[in-house]
Amino acid sequence: MKNVVLLGSTGSIGTSTVKVAEDLPDRIRLVGLAAGNNADLLLAQTLKHQPEVISLADPAKVAALQGSLGAQTEVYGGAEGLLKLATLPSADIVLIAIVGTAGLQPALAAIRAGKDIAVASKEILVMAGEIVMNEARKYGVRVLAVDSEHSAIAQCLDGKPAASVRKLWLTASGGPFRDARLWPKESFADISVERALKHPSWVMGRKITIDSATLFNKGLEMIEARWLFDVEMARVGVVVHPQSIVHSMVEFVDGSLIAQLSTPDMCLPIQYALTYPDRAPNDRVQTDFPKIGTLTFETPDTDRFPAIELARQAGEVGGTLPAVLNAANEVAVEAFVNRKINFPQITETVRRTMAAHRVIAQPTLEEILAADAWARHTATMV
Repeated sequence: MKNVVLLGSTGSIGTSTVKVAEDLPDRIRLVGLAAGNNADLLLAQTLKHQPEVISLADPAKVAALQGSLGAQTEVYGGAEGLLKLATLPSADIVLIAIVGTAGLQPALAAIRAGKDIAVASKEILVMAGEIVMNEARKYGVRVLAVDSEHSAIAQCLDGKPAASVRKLWLTASGGPFRDARLWPKESFADISVERALKHPSWVMGRKITIDSATLFNKGLEMIEARWLFDVEMARVGVVVHPQSIVHSMVEFVDGSLIAQLSTPDMCLPIQYALTYPDRAPNDRVQTDFPKIGTLTFETPDTDRFPAIELARQAGEVGGTLPAVLNAANEVAVEAFVNRKINFPQITETVRRTMAAHRVIAQPTLEEILAADAWARHTATMV
């Protein structure tokens, strides 16, 4: 039985994690749940799963939630609540599915408390990958991937050393604007928020769906893979695969490639992370190859989608630049969703913010957080 703390229980990854726990009641117990502001869903999850501790981002709603639950479950609020859950003594693993940078401090707290962490929040490793991985080695804990692409790579590697890898290949659906005939570069300024939120393969949260449309999602994953699997950026590549059946591949030094394939369903990589190193039986995911018919692959169009090259630059330079890339993108996506900028201006905002940044090569955590704050301010001005 794995005792799991779930940070971000009411979001897309969080609700899928709850499904996995319900599929495997003899293997997974939810001992802690944290949510943003969806108090109603958090209450329903708590009543059903009876965790020891829960937390809500808005401290003003804590008293009402505690009143609905009585003394059986402790209720916390704000950043303090996340840290309380991340270090819960009974937890074996902490799954972090909080959008944005809010998951970084809880991730480090969990590691230092001796907990394995499962990472669904790309920002944790993009901002502070070197620090996080060094801390994990120091405290002897695992950092497990929840993203389907990184889960696929972990399954393909199966413990093989980085020296055996020629290249890690992250697959990308290409997003809703992959087809240049339908969506030439000149039309991007007219892309609506509603159209950008229609992903062809996955049902995800708002931020990650927009990131998939710009391909910033894939860029962030490249930096994340660099740290998770201890390879330099030159050995991380991207290939567009519209069917989203091949979740990623590893090319080894002898020329062999191993891929992980399945029908798209986030429950699969979540289950793999939470039951690792075991594989638990589950019939939720069914893959019918004759029905799928054809698998195709394309080179990413970096002229229409320059986010991949911006991310490669940030990953190669390192230091505080990945944190700046990430923060500027968060600000730009929010501005696009609020109709303050158009679709191409998301990438342009990130480019200009990166260009204005003076990189610190070997930053402390405090310097990374300062760079994040600087980038958020600067991105609203460029």
